Amino acid sequence: MMNISRWHLVLVCLMLTMFSFGQTRTKAYESYIRKYKDLAIEQMDRYHIPASITLAQGLLESGAGKSELARRSNNHFGIKCGGTWTGRTVYYDDDARGECFRAYKSVRESYEDHSRFLTVRGRYSFLFKLKKTDYKGWARGLKKAGYATNPRYAEQLINIIELYDLDELDTKKGRRKYDNPVRFIHEVYKANDLIYIIARDGDTFESLSNEFEISKRKLRKYNDLYKDYRFRAGDIVYLEEKHRKARKPHIIHRVKDGESMYTIAQTYGIKLKNLYKMNKKDEDYVPRVGDYLRLR
Repeated sequence: MMNISRWHLVLVCLMLTMFSFGQTRTKAYESYIRKYKDLAIEQMDRYHIPASITLAQGLLESGAGKSELARRSNNHFGIKCGGTWTGRTVYYDDDARGECFRAYKSVRESYEDHSRFLTVRGRYSFLFKLKKTDYKGWARGLKKAGYATNPRYAEQLINIIELYDLDELDTKKGRRKYDNPVRFIHEVYKANDLIYIIARDGDTFESLSNEFEISKRKLRKYNDLYKDYRFRAGDIVYLEEKHRKARKPHIIHRVKDGESMYTIAQTYGIKLKNLYKMNKKDEDYVPRVGDYLRLR
């Protein structure tokens, strides 16, 4: 049975208060909607689940993408492992201690698995007889089928949908009001126990700061970059602080053609100064093809 996770229970309570006193939109929710609305529409076209429902669940279950489970494991819908899950897993305290949750390589994978989760389980089959525009029926049906134990779960979804006009996304005509695309939308990945994105042409500290609500100073610090650095397509850009050493099983790296100390540090999520220090090298050192470098 799905349950609202403890780590964003406080956020849910705050949202309930918000709905009771004026229903004010928040920047975090609006940002999440801009990032993932097209993904929700894509899932609707493939699986016939209202985009409004998918987005509302993603917002509620992930705390607008800010819950620990969403940030570190890309799990935006609080889906637990279950007996048939064979993918990556993480463990968090929820209804019981050390419960198993699914972990994904990207947010897209989480959205895809959410759609399949509802599609293949018989207890949700009655929902697919409803119209895609019947978001209230879907919200109440999800609660009835046991997606969440919170008695106000359906009401929470409906409130979110109506506050942000998400039902407009369920029809082609209604989507026109959302046709102001955000230029820079990036998939979020995880490797070396760190969250990162792949830079595109035109990315700047300003654009990435606005998209991910991380200060430009922190982006520079996390990635060992100087103030005037210009991103190149394919750059690894970490959204959190790198480690002092590589995660196991990475111990030694043999330098390949075109690699630098910086690119190696980014590949393994190591602070650049620590990579130099571990290998007793100064900043003038230029690695040569075939050199061996310690990673931990």
